[in-house]
Amino acid sequence: MTYDLRRLRLGGLIRRLPHTNRYTLTEDGIRIAVFYTKIYNRLLVPLTAANQPQAPPELRAALAAITRHVDDYADRARLPRRRVKLDTNVHKLTTKDR
Repeated sequence: MTYDLRRLRLGGLIRRLPHTNRYTLTEDGIRIAVFYTKIYNRLLVPLTAANQPQAPPELRAALAAITRHVDDYADRARLPRRRVKLDTNVHKLTTKDR
């Protein structure tokens, strides 16, 4: 916990209240928190549902486009590419896994 609080404090997102063990958000911290909350609710939640069969084709296409852009960005930044395939079908579990 101390490490995380220190990183947030040095990043200017929180500040420690004097003579206490309490912290409060800075103006930048509030802006970042609101931004990530909006991104999570408006973009990430719908896009994580995009791989499900009931998702509309437009949503699945949007997820594919974002994935392509992120992959292109990672390639330009020369980041190692990691492909993870998630299998959400629980019926494919073997008796050994159950």
